[in-house]
Amino acid sequence: MAKSASTPGRRFMKLASMTASITTKTVSNSLKNLTANEEQKNAARSQLFQDIGLQIANTLGEMKGAVMKVGQIASQYKDIFPPEVAQAIAKLQRQAPPIPFTEIKTQVEKELGKPLHQAFTSFDETPFASASIGQVHKAILPSGEQVVVKVQYPGVDEACESDLKQVRLALRLMGMIKIDRKLQDKLFNEIQESLDNELNYHIEAQNLEVARAFHEALDQKILIPRVFKEYSTRHVLTLSFEPGETMETASMWPQSLRNELGKRLFKAMGQEIFFLKRFHCDPHPGNFAFREDGTVVVYDYGGVKILSPDVIQTFKQLIHAARDGDIVELEQKLDALQSITEQGKYPEEFYQQWIEILLRPLTTTYNFEENSSHHDAVVLIKSSLKYWDIFKPSPDTLMVNRTFSGHYWNLIHLKVNDNLTDIFEELVPPKT
Repeated sequence: MAKSASTPGRRFMKLASMTASITTKTVSNSLKNLTANEEQKNAARSQLFQDIGLQIANTLGEMKGAVMKVGQIASQYKDIFPPEVAQAIAKLQRQAPPIPFTEIKTQVEKELGKPLHQAFTSFDETPFASASIGQVHKAILPSGEQVVVKVQYPGVDEACESDLKQVRLALRLMGMIKIDRKLQDKLFNEIQESLDNELNYHIEAQNLEVARAFHEALDQKILIPRVFKEYSTRHVLTLSFEPGETMETASMWPQSLRNELGKRLFKAMGQEIFFLKRFHCDPHPGNFAFREDGTVVVYDYGGVKILSPDVIQTFKQLIHAARDGDIVELEQKLDALQSITEQGKYPEEFYQQWIEILLRPLTTTYNFEENSSHHDAVVLIKSSLKYWDIFKPSPDTLMVNRTFSGHYWNLIHLKVNDNLTDIFEELVPPKT
């Protein structure tokens, strides 16, 4: 990890300095606005949030490890932050620079209890991927099997809880979190749980094995890497090497193949949500690879959300209400999912327009490259902006929304032009 943040004390001081600076800027802005008009206040507030968002992103970006991971997770939950801040911390999802191989070697040998050359026939010193909590190396087992080895940076997991508390304190002091305290607690508890799970490769190994068995039973062309348990620990995860082409490369393939890949990806993620009730919730394009025989490879099951049968049932009822255009029922289900502050305040004509926009890609032959739903949604958002505080992020809906919206964009990247109605109705059958 970066030397400036290599000890708990140094990391704490860096975060404390950030928090103090944010507090000073917020107070100064409040004093300046005492005599300002509403337009001046809004402009100053927007500039303040831009400045502070950049400060948070830059500070966390320097501190490779747990705190940067917290920033990345915060960017995944961007709906709870002002857009200026969400935009700034989104850059934390970029890859981090690798750490020296000597530290990786020491970590692997400590975890596996044997010298690296005994555990592996070969082990690439240069990682082919790196992130906030670890990096990935290609290797070959004594059996001759090609594998990839995820190695967690030393000491990352020990710092998580304090780092998350510091980041939350910084956001709260500047009044940036847009939701009430009770809901804040629920959301940050979920973020903490998500972070703890990502830092425990035993949990990711279990997620991989569950998903692999599930998809093998349904579709042999959804491929999940195999776990090598004897070469895996809490901080080291060894998986079968499953190559494939990037989404960018696949987007150049014939239309029929792109349609097949896009539909397979959409169906697989929907099956995880509605049938398995535990789903891969990081739809970043880098977590998927594609083969010309129609196979979709899914990587990185560190982020998995588990939903209760009751929540799944409520989602299905919400979809039925949308299909029927039943606004009263729709609002009741949104309320049950804690996604609305007050029923009866949002105009029915706007609801009907949103229903058409959201169902269009799922119920018609839809050209994702033209992306008409997104363009129409941007227009509708502008006209209904004054009602936006009626809706709020919910622990039960955030990751489902993020997953579906992320895969909507993945189908755009793949330039899918097809009809998903059959898949949609298989996932959530119409009322009989």
